Amino acid sequence: MKILLTIFTILLLLSCSESSAPVEQTPDDSSHTSTPTNRVAIPAAVRSNLGITFATVERRQLQDTLRAPGKFEYLPSAKREYQTMLSGQIDLLVDQFEKVETGQALFRVTSPKWRDIQQNIAELLSNVQQLDAKMEMYNPLFLAHEQHEYSVKVNVEMWEKRIQKLETLRKAGGGSSKELTAARAAYSAARAEYADLREKDAQLEATYTETLAALRAARSKFDIALDSASAMLDIHVSKDDHDWWRNITSIVITAAQAGVVEKLNITDGAWADEKTNVLTVVQPDKLRFHASGLQSDIGVLRDGLQVNIVPPTPTSAGNAVNLQKTMHGTLQLGLTGDSNDRTIDLYVTPENVLSWARPGVTAQLEIITDSTSGSELAIPLSAVQQDGLTQIIFRRNPNNPNEAIRLEADLGLDDGRWVAVLSGLKDGDEVVLDGGFQLMLATSGSIQKGGHFHSDGTFHEGGD
Repeated sequence: MKILLTIFTILLLLSCSESSAPVEQTPDDSSHTSTPTNRVAIPAAVRSNLGITFATVERRQLQDTLRAPGKFEYLPSAKREYQTMLSGQIDLLVDQFEKVETGQALFRVTSPKWRDIQQNIAELLSNVQQLDAKMEMYNPLFLAHEQHEYSVKVNVEMWEKRIQKLETLRKAGGGSSKELTAARAAYSAARAEYADLREKDAQLEATYTETLAALRAARSKFDIALDSASAMLDIHVSKDDHDWWRNITSIVITAAQAGVVEKLNITDGAWADEKTNVLTVVQPDKLRFHASGLQSDIGVLRDGLQVNIVPPTPTSAGNAVNLQKTMHGTLQLGLTGDSNDRTIDLYVTPENVLSWARPGVTAQLEIITDSTSGSELAIPLSAVQQDGLTQIIFRRNPNNPNEAIRLEADLGLDDGRWVAVLSGLKDGDEVVLDGGFQLMLATSGSIQKGGHFHSDGTFHEGGD
């Protein structure tokens, strides 16, 4: 009986040895010696095949940490809609999702109404020019009138002196009454002409004032028309440039800020009515995170709390966002709440926007309500495996990175993502995050035997 048992044992060992033929590997990755009973060899090839990743033990304030689900959305200032100011044919000059720079042409509008605006501006300019020409005539007119008035005034004074001289001669017994009568008649005519000139002077002044007012009004109308046209076209022109509108045959709309063309609302060459939204440009880096907090937590939620935005899945493997790629910001409470869901809006504008942040992408808001409270050692909750009634974690051997140590988890409080570790780990330790489930399956029920993985991911109890 003992001989049969010995033969059976030898055959069993030979069978195991043949089924696990060694694969040639580098010495530091696959040189297995007799391992302790709770240790598993995880060389680089095994880590790659099983997708094993590690998380570093952190100090966290789990008792004062709240979590709120949410998603990213654009800030109100991130979007800019470009509309038609006049009806006309639209020629698109950009494509959807194209990056545009400030001042780049977005689309062109060919509008008959613009021709009507140009005609109106031309008429206003013509009126200004006519009044300008009329004003220029007033200077020589005033000069001629002034000279005429002066000569008539001199004539009046001359006849006045003549009359005085004739009256003196008459009193002395000389002179001619006929000559005195003629002088008085000439004096009266000169005074009448002078009075008439004074009246015409007042009329000329009134006409000048009226023309000047009309010129100022015409210039104001012309300037307003130019300002209105430049505002409508969204272009900036010099105050001294009054002819910029003449050669514009179509209206080109340019980007007011750099960004990305989010969507095109009409097809190229289509006719659009006034105030039609042609396209929308967004600034992808202008994002905020919108989360929903419980109304039962309002007592500890307040504006100004420092918060983290963490990836939706606590993993570091595959194509998912790495656990460590978090964003930071300051909490701002919304003005309203939802009475049906018993939630309140929470907003955070990240200090720096990482590449995985996109509008509509979900994530979690990590809120520390009391930054002064004590911290404790913690690991990701997803690093804990359940083996029957026992919670298991795998600690990376600090002295051998190609080896994992299976430990019964001594856990404390958790915040739904991280859990406190009461013993077995210290600062700087690493635990298996992704791939821990496979390690648990391989070691479940055989912990006293120990084992190792082959490079193809298969597990073998004991040594090589």
